[in-house]
Amino acid sequence: MEKRGFGASPQAGPGGSPADPWGGAPSSAHEATMTASLAPLPRDFLWGVSTSAYQIEGAVRDDGRGPSIWDTRCLMRGKIGTDETGDVACDHYHRWPEDIALMRELGVDAYRFSVAWPRIFPRGRGRLNPKGLDFYDRLTDAVLDAGITPWLCLYHWDLPQALQDLGGWTNRDCAGWFADYATVVARRLGDRVKHWITFNEFSVFTMFGFAIDWSAPGITDRQAHLKAIHHVNLAHGAGVDVVRALVPGAVIGAVHNRQQVFPEGELEIHREAAALLSEHWNDVFPDPQLLGYYPERTAQAIEPYVQAGDMARICRPVDFFGLNHYGPIFARADPTWTWGYAWGDAPEGRVNPEIGWAVFPEVFRDELITLTQRYGLPVYITENGCGGGTDAPDASGAVHDPHRIAYLKLYQDALREAMAAGADVRGYFVWCLLDNFEWGSGYAQRFGLVHVDYETLKRTPKDSFAWYRALMAATRAGER
Repeated sequence: MEKRGFGASPQAGPGGSPADPWGGAPSSAHEATMTASLAPLPRDFLWGVSTSAYQIEGAVRDDGRGPSIWDTRCLMRGKIGTDETGDVACDHYHRWPEDIALMRELGVDAYRFSVAWPRIFPRGRGRLNPKGLDFYDRLTDAVLDAGITPWLCLYHWDLPQALQDLGGWTNRDCAGWFADYATVVARRLGDRVKHWITFNEFSVFTMFGFAIDWSAPGITDRQAHLKAIHHVNLAHGAGVDVVRALVPGAVIGAVHNRQQVFPEGELEIHREAAALLSEHWNDVFPDPQLLGYYPERTAQAIEPYVQAGDMARICRPVDFFGLNHYGPIFARADPTWTWGYAWGDAPEGRVNPEIGWAVFPEVFRDELITLTQRYGLPVYITENGCGGGTDAPDASGAVHDPHRIAYLKLYQDALREAMAAGADVRGYFVWCLLDNFEWGSGYAQRFGLVHVDYETLKRTPKDSFAWYRALMAATRAGER
């Protein structure tokens, strides 16, 4: 996702005061207590890594691919870091055999990747591009040959620009265009791919694309935001029905980012702003998709765009809840922003300088428990990880990233605490396999387990790569 300003308030979760994970090593007594309270994960727990098409593939003009809204945004001065583009990214489109070999060396069970809609339909609809489908055919076969289970995401933000020219997600017809695209992909790959994700992080690309100018297409308009929310929900429902009909034995879900939202201060205006941001961020997609209704603040505002039968079209049976989580959000009131809420700052002294946001693993723990109680679905953590702009090879060529290992350890402990409290978590995917194009941050943030030299495109596994491999091996052996 676009990792912007994750923070949190000083409020404690159910366990008491938030821990300070970066304030020094825990005491041996604390360590012993934590170890004793955390049972091993099940041996069949699913381990994986995630990527997305636009962030790693590059080759944006190769083999008939059409432009996406992100290709357009990258041409706009000042929108992406220091004006980088995804034109080359990690060149995964040409180097995928090397990247699959890295995953086999890492030892993951599953690989979550996305298909680029503009590779399949260069103009979003109409003329099909066989070479685009051929690429994902080869990729899928190679992943399976490596003993890894493919988890395919149909949409990770790269809407064809030709559809945006027709209104994109503000046009109700876009839900039908998505269903047509999903039909082609399901028919081509459904004989081998059995795990399907309709969308990645609904609220991020709709909020940052239609209410806050942090993402493509960069619109800031309340009604456009509401239309996009509803039409994307309709597209999700249509996508579920398409895959269910065309892929025997399909396991279908969607990926939601959920982060608790805290007010920046005690004033009522900040509390109200945080409550509305929380609804837009956390609830306007999973609630209608899984419960059949929009949350209170949004329901009345979105009513003009809801037609008879829409909620039944949206609320389709799925098999799992995909969760992307990095850290909580800190919010404040600001009337100059589209909805009156704005991203706030984390409490002073709580931001880790290595990754740029405050770290609260107990909020992750509580979210996993809440999801199980609220929606009653098995949960797969489809993204978790941390960035760092300082990852670089040393004189010996090794890439040391202790901040990432520290972060992942904390969140692994929080995961086990949640499961001990009843959270039904079945798997965990690290974001990301490779350093890549991080949307508005360009190439400044490095989230990968594998370092990518953007000049030579050389891949170098980091220390966290070896740590994650050892963690998976220990789990399979029945250890903590």
